[in-house]
Amino acid sequence: DTSQMAVDKDGHKAGLAFTEILSPEECSILMYRDDVADLYLAPSEVNEDYIAKSKMLLVSGTALAKSPSREAVLKAVQLAKKHQVKVVFELDYRPYTWASAEETAVYYTLVAEQSDIVIGTRDEFDVMENKTGGSNEESVQHLFAHSADLVVIKHGVEGSYAYSKSGDVFRAKAYKTKVLKTFGAGDSYASAFLYGLVTGKDIETALKYGSASASIVVSKHSSSEAMPTVAEIEELIAAQS
Repeated sequence: DTSQMAVDKDGHKAGLAFTEILSPEECSILMYRDDVADLYLAPSEVNEDYIAKSKMLLVSGTALAKSPSREAVLKAVQLAKKHQVKVVFELDYRPYTWASAEETAVYYTLVAEQSDIVIGTRDEFDVMENKTGGSNEESVQHLFAHSADLVVIKHGVEGSYAYSKSGDVFRAKAYKTKVLKTFGAGDSYASAFLYGLVTGKDIETALKYGSASASIVVSKHSSSEAMPTVAEIEELIAAQS
């Protein structure tokens, strides 16, 4: 459903990404995101009725990097809370879009404390907490003291952990694959994990969906075109069960 997509009428440009894959250890991504259109989403373009009818509001950390997109996100989160719609925050930290680490920590924390589900890598949680070498336990206890009831922390090839407010801890190991590059993994993980939750899968199964999806994407050259179908995800899980 693209009915709520806002169209830029002021001449701002879309972002552009160049990727280079020499080997799994030598892959890079170069993004041009100077004054890009998506960061001009205005609070007035956020539709309350549409959010009220949704199952989840998914927020990307990148959208918090600049105004007015930042205020549009905060308004959307407020409306979701008002209508008891689950707020999911995918940290998605891209340092080149932010003015400073301190600024990132302020806005990440502001949204994370209002979110029901928070998803990110261990490094991204460290950015949010403005420190290095943070522990999963400290991170989840801080968020559980606010709105969160589920926190997912990814550790790359070591797999990912989901911490439930009830005290349960779930782990999904990374699936074996021939890695071509690392970018695209975060988006594919979050989309498949949330698909699992929305379709009624338990947390452990949803974690497996996320890990399997990320494994498939990093084994292909493209990112968005490499996003797998549910059948592909389930086939990989069954093959490596």
